[in-house]
Amino acid sequence: MKLNIAVLPGDGIGPEVTNQAVKALKAIASEFNHNFKFTTADVGAVAIDKHNDALPEETLELCKKSDAILFGAIGDPKYDNNPSAKVRPEQGLLKLRKELGLYANIRPVKAYNTLLDKSPLKKNIIEGTDISIYRELTGGIYFGDKTLSKDGNSASDLCAYSREEIERVAHLAFVAAEHRNHKVTLVDKANVLETSRLWRKVVKEVAEQYPDVTLDFLFVDNAAMQMILNPKQFDVILTENMFGDIISDEASVIGGSIGLLASASVGDKYAMFEPIHGSFPQAANKGIANPIASILSAAMLLSHFDLHNEAELIRLAVEKSLKLNITTSDINSVVNTVTTANVGDFIEDFLFHPKDSNLNFKNIHLGQSTII
Repeated sequence: MKLNIAVLPGDGIGPEVTNQAVKALKAIASEFNHNFKFTTADVGAVAIDKHNDALPEETLELCKKSDAILFGAIGDPKYDNNPSAKVRPEQGLLKLRKELGLYANIRPVKAYNTLLDKSPLKKNIIEGTDISIYRELTGGIYFGDKTLSKDGNSASDLCAYSREEIERVAHLAFVAAEHRNHKVTLVDKANVLETSRLWRKVVKEVAEQYPDVTLDFLFVDNAAMQMILNPKQFDVILTENMFGDIISDEASVIGGSIGLLASASVGDKYAMFEPIHGSFPQAANKGIANPIASILSAAMLLSHFDLHNEAELIRLAVEKSLKLNITTSDINSVVNTVTTANVGDFIEDFLFHPKDSNLNFKNIHLGQSTII
């Protein structure tokens, strides 16, 4: 298969982790005789510094001409700590989602057996957790009309949804549930919000087209609590934009690190793949950023194009790296000298030699990749 992939590393640790994902994809292309072409462009704070625009027109045009987008992270303290900044890195990501019609964000949450002791939650609570969160991505309060009074003492953000916006992401969630454990949980606040009542009405109607999928409902505050008390009860979670943002970040504690969580943002024509963690500028260029979420995002990219064997091989490589403790310090309490690039090197080596599963751990620290 031939794919043109736009690479948007962004800010902070974005370039470091994205490099490891590209490394994995290049190994897959070599092993499976695919042709992947990578073209890099600016987005976020680095784009503001260079072009005074968080999403330059040339970056947007590249994305529109590409088959898929591999995204890093955006954000910089100089903008985070300046609420009056006119141009902000996050505007680039929001505009990208809107311009490309990326209306659904898909975030897998899995408890890896080898990392159960890394989570702050008890092993018996999280063991066996496997959730797929479907978050509506281009509507709701993040994209609604925003006002600030002239005196700066009052503000408002409008949360608005249409039937079409709800239906299209709901269908994706139900189709996913048909291939999983046949259950969808709608997370809303229908006891208070009119938009949530519309969500509940429309999703009930969509559910009638999927008779083998069970639909249940949770208010968002209860859902946040249940995510901690009994995450195994969930299969597919469907929710609106802001609730999905919060719930999926909360779910990161299940796996023990937000550095493990990948995501896909899809629409009718375009698709973008990115780790859910932020730019973590304090860790930039120190070699301590966990690249696994970015690498797993690359696996989701492959699955999007029905390259399921290739995607599964990347997931196996990730699981092997976790089992051998070839991981960065956020989840590695034994050896804290494994760098971002070391993890990427091991996974690359596994992709080239999947049957030789024991890599000499000393050599990975030396930048070598000797199989024993």
